[in-house]
Amino acid sequence: MKRFFYEFTESFRIALTQILANKMRSVLTALGVIIGIVAVTLMGTAIRGIDTGFQNSLAMLGDDVVYVQKWPWGGVEDWWNYANRPNVKPRDAETLNRIISDTPKSLLEVAVPVVARGVAIKKDDAKVNSVFIIGTTADYARISGAEYKEGRLFNDTEASAGRQVVVLGYDVAEALFPNVSPLEQTVLVGGQPYTVIGVFAKQGEFLGLFSFDNQAVLPLNAFQKYFGTRRGAELRVKVKDKSQLQAAKEELTGAMRRVRGQLPGERDNFSLNEQQAFKAQLDPIKSGIAMAGLFITGLSLFVGAIGIMNITFVSVKERTKEIGTRKALGARRRSILMQFLIEAVSICLIGGLAGMVVSFAMFLGVRSAAPNFPVEFSPDLVVVSMLVSVITGIVSGFAPAWGASRLDPVVALRYE
Repeated sequence: MKRFFYEFTESFRIALTQILANKMRSVLTALGVIIGIVAVTLMGTAIRGIDTGFQNSLAMLGDDVVYVQKWPWGGVEDWWNYANRPNVKPRDAETLNRIISDTPKSLLEVAVPVVARGVAIKKDDAKVNSVFIIGTTADYARISGAEYKEGRLFNDTEASAGRQVVVLGYDVAEALFPNVSPLEQTVLVGGQPYTVIGVFAKQGEFLGLFSFDNQAVLPLNAFQKYFGTRRGAELRVKVKDKSQLQAAKEELTGAMRRVRGQLPGERDNFSLNEQQAFKAQLDPIKSGIAMAGLFITGLSLFVGAIGIMNITFVSVKERTKEIGTRKALGARRRSILMQFLIEAVSICLIGGLAGMVVSFAMFLGVRSAAPNFPVEFSPDLVVVSMLVSVITGIVSGFAPAWGASRLDPVVALRYE
């Protein structure tokens, strides 16, 4: 063991000396590995970022909420069948809630009607266009995980009476009331006066497509008074136990068929949507990124490995007499093999470390330029990159190292 440790340290010292003696050659040799490590790191960062952003977005939808809507979230084949479906109506929620309360051991908790449209909200000369306004009931608090910067949601009394009160999204409140509290202030929602009773805390965006901070929530009756519900609504149904989501959806399907008065054998004229539909659409995108990244990584590492193998063969040729001398003085094959393997692995590790530095710099650049873009640099990527570097070094350096260790010392000493 002591001899092996001595041989290892001596081989490492010789390898390091050779690398330092040929700095430019070592850097150029490591270039392919650098590109490969940058590719594998950026691929991992992108996939992790997509996962993080996706999970954060889905958390806003609620993993225990099922959406009853006219259209499914995925693609449709029979377009006319969906187009001819009747709209979901807000009053369907009342009927559905009665069915839920009358069902023993129901897996459903509550159904909340939601209607929406885009309008402008004004306060004096300040105006925010295309605000996503939501009309709903006081039960909205039971399905929404949103927190409040200040104020509250309207209560049952205010909702039933159709009081003209509103809860503003964070960005809307900041735009209309940059330096003062918006509570008890009056804003014009679609030209109609509403009193601000609450402001949501900052929530962020959904998959970069929709901002939860650019919305406002009104009582359903107040919404219907001025904006109507001809475009239909959706029902958001909270499930008691998300581990039984599939069974809950089956119960909800039967309950909605009763609400719609559908006969046995008729196709459902509504769709049940939940966050897994988005996940199914995202998986092919992640797979595409992974395949492209693996192809680029594999190609770069292959080119890098060929370069390292070639330079290692050159190094063996240049030091043939040295190898012969060492073997004549009693060096074992293992020592020669280890020396050149360590040299190849060291070059790859240098390339791997340089690739990690470049990747981290690019990561910081993206974070600085686009703070809301979901990128995540994980310590796992460092470990994977270093392992890939070591494996590349062993694979590319083994053949020339093996050849060096098998040289006949007599032939090697006579080599010119």
